Amino acid sequence: MVYSAAMKKAVGLLRSTLEGEGLGLQDQRFAHHGVHQPDQDAPLILVACSGGRDSLALACVAHLVADMTGLRCGALLIDHGLMPESNKVAGRAAGTCRKLGLDPVRITRVNVPVTSAGPEADARAARYQALSGQALELRAKAVLLAHTRDDQAETVLIGLIRSQGLDAITGMARHVERGGMRYLRPFLDLDRKDTTAICRQQGIDWWDDPTNGDNQPTDSRLPETLPLRSRIRHDLLPALNRFAGRDMVRRLALGADMARLDQDYLDTQVDGLFQRLVSRPDSDQIAKGVLACLDAHGLADCHPALRTRLLAQVLTKLGIRFTAVQVQALDNLVCRWHGQQGPRFPSSHTAIRKGQVILICNDGDHAHR
Repeated sequence: MVYSAAMKKAVGLLRSTLEGEGLGLQDQRFAHHGVHQPDQDAPLILVACSGGRDSLALACVAHLVADMTGLRCGALLIDHGLMPESNKVAGRAAGTCRKLGLDPVRITRVNVPVTSAGPEADARAARYQALSGQALELRAKAVLLAHTRDDQAETVLIGLIRSQGLDAITGMARHVERGGMRYLRPFLDLDRKDTTAICRQQGIDWWDDPTNGDNQPTDSRLPETLPLRSRIRHDLLPALNRFAGRDMVRRLALGADMARLDQDYLDTQVDGLFQRLVSRPDSDQIAKGVLACLDAHGLADCHPALRTRLLAQVLTKLGIRFTAVQVQALDNLVCRWHGQQGPRFPSSHTAIRKGQVILICNDGDHAHR
């Protein structure tokens, strides 16, 4: 079969991504043309498949690359049960993956808890938990995610709207660890039109999530009841393209790559400072609800860019949700302390300063006060 330019580019991107993870050619016999059977103990990669065009295009490409390299390739589908007939959507997508040749193919039904984080975040957390659990059970080496350049641009704009600092413009990482599993995004240099072309060339029927607003007229705005990401895709990005007179998806995605280099450097510096300036509480402090101890004097000597990232990292590692305002209040305990109370967090945690030490505490026990 003669492959399109989109397919050739997708194959190259995935092969490069896998080679970077040590998942390249398994044996020279797979370098020759023809249909190959991977070894039973060959490394397993899994595609996280929703049934949409992006993930089904990735499933198709992943199976092709696995055949070229001697890897095993399967698919994981998560049924959130949040829409009518979601089980049928998952079933059809699973059937397509099996037809493409992926094995194993698993559907997992999850219950999405309702929290203050919002329905999208709740569904995402449940999805990743299920994906990691299934992938670890299958002893997979990596899970492939089908996010494209369009998704990256949308993520950057969401971050800017929500004022998330440098993290806003870095977008999604190309590889990340979550729940003990390695996740890879090989399609961040592809556009949605590329995945559409791949599916059409391969005769793959996909499902369009109705909340995406893809079937809505382009000359009208989406209702605010639809997710922010959908409204950015349908309303904001086309307006930016018209305003700038250029492809803002490509520009935003390129900017994310450049910003990610800066973020990676800062994170490396922060990791070193974390080891030096953050300590575990002793047994007496633990009994009083103390979760972490921070060296206020050492923190004060740090550049603000490193200090605030370190404070945010401490809260993240402790599982404490926070806002930029609360990080600033915590930073004030370091550099502008005159006896004031520290910030209180939504999760019943607080921060206080005692001399040259800042304590992050579980507010359920006030014995430390």
